[in-house]
Amino acid sequence: MSSFRVRAGVLASTVLMSLGLAAAPALAVGETPTMTDRMAAVQTAKSLNYYPSDAGWSAMWTGFDAVKIDADLAKAAGLGADNVRVIVFPQAFGWPTPKPEYTEKLRKFISIAEAHGLTVKVTLFDWWAGYNEVTNSVNWAKSVLAPYVDDSRVIAVELKNEFQPGDAAAVTWIKQVLPAIRAWAPAMPLTLSVDGGTGAPGMAQIKSALSATPLDYYDFHFYGSSERALAEIRKAQAAVAPAPVVIGETGVSSAVVSEGEQGAYLARVFRAAAETGVRSVSPWTLNDFASGAIPANSQVSQMPAQYKFGLFRADGSPKFASTVVSSWWTTGTVPNSLLNLGFEAAAGDSPWRVANADAGAPVIVSDVARTGAKSARFAGTGRTTAGLPSLVTSPITPVQAGYRWRAEAYARGVNATGITEIALSWFDVNGKWISQNTSNRLPAGNSSWTKLVVEAAAPAGATSVQLHLKSGDNTGSVWFDDVAVS
Repeated sequence: MSSFRVRAGVLASTVLMSLGLAAAPALAVGETPTMTDRMAAVQTAKSLNYYPSDAGWSAMWTGFDAVKIDADLAKAAGLGADNVRVIVFPQAFGWPTPKPEYTEKLRKFISIAEAHGLTVKVTLFDWWAGYNEVTNSVNWAKSVLAPYVDDSRVIAVELKNEFQPGDAAAVTWIKQVLPAIRAWAPAMPLTLSVDGGTGAPGMAQIKSALSATPLDYYDFHFYGSSERALAEIRKAQAAVAPAPVVIGETGVSSAVVSEGEQGAYLARVFRAAAETGVRSVSPWTLNDFASGAIPANSQVSQMPAQYKFGLFRADGSPKFASTVVSSWWTTGTVPNSLLNLGFEAAAGDSPWRVANADAGAPVIVSDVARTGAKSARFAGTGRTTAGLPSLVTSPITPVQAGYRWRAEAYARGVNATGITEIALSWFDVNGKWISQNTSNRLPAGNSSWTKLVVEAAAPAGATSVQLHLKSGDNTGSVWFDDVAVS
């Protein structure tokens, strides 16, 4: 797809079928799956990471609540999910022999998932580093997985969450555990995930280390800039080609950005992944976490951002991101209101952010509008050493060098002074600014609604773009409305 148009109230469809992303046939429950069957399911899974909002990580198992899980997985299925990832902890399940009451909890979880039409991906050996215990590791994994080796409800096993390829002991361990499980369960896809910091270079290290017994696919956890997702996903693919890649975790915390930007982040990742042919993108996570829900022995328990990655708030109410995910999974599109280009959305649902606010932050007002009920107003602005105050957003479509872009917005002024314009700012894969292209400027003084337009081709090396609505050195007032970018 060579172009993508976004307007206030008109967001062009990004249809999965047009990108060759039709869903794979579902595995038939009760039939013995082949490796081919499972790999097809893995690569097309509408997968969601899961813990209950009041019991994260190991607490999900130590305080297992089947009623809560049932309600949550119903919500996941309602979004359009067809798969759920569940993480198993040796310290909770029992080591070196799993406790029967805990393997029963896993059986119950898989049964609940099945009732809602969800298959399961199982992650093993989280919060665990006993790399000298190879025999116990293999036997423990076999004990946990034995009921599911030929069970079509379980489509893949991740042997270690966020594997560290720079850990020599971990590499020695996986080089023995992987072939042992592969020989025992030849039809079960096996993988490892890498964290956001390890990324593509770490994936290449894993591929090299496991050349004798390769993984069936690679699980990329992406938490980088969503604006540069296309470039980062392509780097991950290149690192392990021709092996398939899925994005097993991605998202941003609404404790760090607005809930609107959280939704836009996921939309950008979905769209970039579709461009690369990666067909399975798994948001982290279904729920925000309530205070105290993350066990204290987890290093993330003291990080406020970790509590706000959910598609639903801890009280169960939906966040804007849930609308984005549901729309993508059920229709292959993102919602028309996503970028709030007409400024009509509630403040929390808007992905717009302010740059150089010290020089005069814009506000959303309802007394002036070109269409609809609201617009963005700048008044009494100056400038900083970094530039003019501006409203900033990034489009959903990923940037590719040479592709042409057009942005427009309507502006009007009362006693306006200084500079009022819009701009496209280009950045490279490391987030370094390359250049910008600016529009015609709004005349000084009083003006009626005037279209500001900028057109440009993405420069060489550009992997992301930001749209800026600017008004600086302005002792009067300026309003923006009806933005478009295509």
